[in-house]
Amino acid sequence: MFLSPEIILKAYSKGIFPMSDSFDDPFIYWVDPQIRGIIHLDEFKISKSLKKTIKKKKYLIKINKNFEKVINLCAKNAKRKKTWINKQIISNYTKLFKIGKAKSVECYFKKKLVGGLYGITVGNIFCGESMFSIEKDASKISMVYLAAHLIEGGFEFIDTQFYSSHLKQFGTKKIIRNDYKKILSNNKKKLKIFPENISDDILNYFS
Repeated sequence: MFLSPEIILKAYSKGIFPMSDSFDDPFIYWVDPQIRGIIHLDEFKISKSLKKTIKKKKYLIKINKNFEKVINLCAKNAKRKKTWINKQIISNYTKLFKIGKAKSVECYFKKKLVGGLYGITVGNIFCGESMFSIEKDASKISMVYLAAHLIEGGFEFIDTQFYSSHLKQFGTKKIIRNDYKKILSNNKKKLKIFPENISDDILNYFS
């Protein structure tokens, strides 16, 4: 099957999302996990060690400045044996970025992009797609900044799509498909604006 931005947005509104078998595979398939991961933003967690790292301000964080490079680095993540992000996904999510539906959080060190993530907004839910990290903690810090910007914008949830021990550290919980779709149904029409700037110190967004 071939994608379009309209097809992708319609799929997200139903709780499904596209994946491919490899970067060079021209085709995609639809995924509707029985068990998903979700973060309630009022329960977002940051470890003490990560807080210390954030306070050092080693990295510069930017929002929506280099989406296409972020998604390409996610696709070519050296920490994974293979990728589910193919050229068709890159092309269509870049189009979604250009119409304001896809977002990126970017982490820079000495002007080099060293970590980041991207995803789609659906109502007051941010559907996280992928992240990458070249420097230590770069993707984790990007995740914290994502949460702060979402809180600033009045969002309530991050859909992590899958549950993992890595995501558990941020407060991700397992949720069954039907419960996720109830959340989606109740929240997909609560349109929120993803802010490119926040009004407070990053750690003040979290208790």
